[in-house]
Amino acid sequence: MEPLDPALMLARYQFAFTISFHIVLAAFSIGLANYLMVLEALWLWRKRQVYRDLYTFWLKIFAWTVAVGTASGLVMEFQFGTNWGALAHRAGAILGPLMFYEVMVAFFLEAGFIGVMLFGMNKVGPRLHFLSTCAVAVGSLFSAFWILSANSWMHTPAGFSMAEDGRFVAQDWLQIIFNPSFPYRMVHMSLAAFLGTAMLVGGAAAWHLVRNSRHASARVMFSMALWMAALVGPLQIVAGDLHGENTRDYQPQKLAAIEGSWQRPEAGKGEPLRLFAIPDQTLRRNDFELAIPHLGSLYLRHDWTGTIQSLDEFAAQDIPPVAVVFYAFRIMVGIGLLIVALGIASLLLRWRGGLFECRWLLRCSVLMAPAGFVAMLCGWIVTEVGRQPFTVYGLMRTVHSHSQQPLSFVAGSTLAIMVMYGLVFGLGLLYLVRAVRQLPAETTDANQ
Repeated sequence: MEPLDPALMLARYQFAFTISFHIVLAAFSIGLANYLMVLEALWLWRKRQVYRDLYTFWLKIFAWTVAVGTASGLVMEFQFGTNWGALAHRAGAILGPLMFYEVMVAFFLEAGFIGVMLFGMNKVGPRLHFLSTCAVAVGSLFSAFWILSANSWMHTPAGFSMAEDGRFVAQDWLQIIFNPSFPYRMVHMSLAAFLGTAMLVGGAAAWHLVRNSRHASARVMFSMALWMAALVGPLQIVAGDLHGENTRDYQPQKLAAIEGSWQRPEAGKGEPLRLFAIPDQTLRRNDFELAIPHLGSLYLRHDWTGTIQSLDEFAAQDIPPVAVVFYAFRIMVGIGLLIVALGIASLLLRWRGGLFECRWLLRCSVLMAPAGFVAMLCGWIVTEVGRQPFTVYGLMRTVHSHSQQPLSFVAGSTLAIMVMYGLVFGLGLLYLVRAVRQLPAETTDANQ
C-alpha cells in the first residue's frame, strides 16, 4: 500500500468539500433552469397566472444558485493550480480546452440571457423572454456537457497519446469528448439534477399543502414534481443500469468495490446481491454479510449465474476504499427506489382523486425534499472514490497528481474555504428556507 501523505489527503478532502457544495448548486441550477422553461411555456400556452407567479418566484432562487454556484466553481478551478499542479501539467492539454469550452459556450450563454430573464419580462415581449429562458436552460445543459466530458475522460481516457515527458497529448477530439463513459454519465447526471430539483420543489409544495390543501401555487408545484418522480424515476434506473454495465467493462475495480465482491463465486452460483456487509480491506473479506443469492447476477450480467471480476484479482494498491464506495452506492440506490415508490404512489392517488389531501404522502414528500441531492452526492462519492487510487484511470495515480504543497499551506487554505463556504452557504440556505415559506398565489384554484 502507498504511504499516506497528510498534505495529499487534506488536499483531497478540500476538493471533496468544495465539489460537494458545487455539484449540488450546479445540479439545482440545471434543474431550476429547465423548470423555469417549462413554467414559462405553460404560461404562454395556457395563460394561467399561477404559472407566471411561480416563474417569478423561482427565478429569484435560480439567480442565487447561479451566482453562488459560479463562485464555488471558480474556487475549484483555482485548486487545480494550487493543489493539483502535477495533474494540470500532465493532463492540461486535454482538460484545459474542455473547461475553456464550458466557460465560452455555456457560461456566456447563461450570463448573456439571465439578465433578460430577471429584468426583461415587461420589456422585451413574451416570446423573446421565453427564448432567453430557453437559452439559459440549454446553456446549463451545455455546461454539464463539457464538465462531464472532462470528468468522464479522466475515468475512461481515449483519443490521446503520451509524450516522452509523460504528458497527455490530444489526438482525436471526438474520442476525447465522447469517451466511453461520457454518454452514460451525462444522461445519469442530468436526470439526477431533474429529480433532485423536483424533490426539493415538491417538498416545499407539500409543506404548504399540509397547512392548506387548496394552495394554488403549491398544488401546481406538487403535481409537477410528482410527475417528474413518476416518469423520470424509472428512466433513471435504466440509465443507472446502463452506466453500471459501462463501469463493469471499463472500471472493474470500482464495480467490485460497489458490490463488495472479494472472491468470484464458484461456478454456477452467480453473484449475490449484498444488502449489507462490513468490508474489511485489510483481511480482504466482508463481515456480517447479508446477501440474496444470484440476484446480483441478474442486474450485473442479466444472467442467473454470471459473475464479475472480484477484488482479489487486482493488486492491493489498485483497489479503491471499498467501504466508502459500498455504503454510498447503497444509500444512492435506496433513495432512488424511494423516489420511484413516491412517484408510483402519486399515480395511484391521482387516479383516486386524492393527491393533494393525502397526509402521509405530503409528509413523506417534505421529509424527502433533500433526498435527490443526497442521492446525487452519494453517487458522486461512488464515482470519484471508486476511481482511486487514480486521477486518470489506470494511467496517472493520485499520489503523483498533487502539487507537493506544505501541509501548513493546504491546512490554511482548507480552513479559509470552510469558513467562507459556511458563511455563504449558511446564509443562502437561510434565504432559501425563508423564500419557500412565502409562495405566491395563495388562492383557491379549482382547475388544479
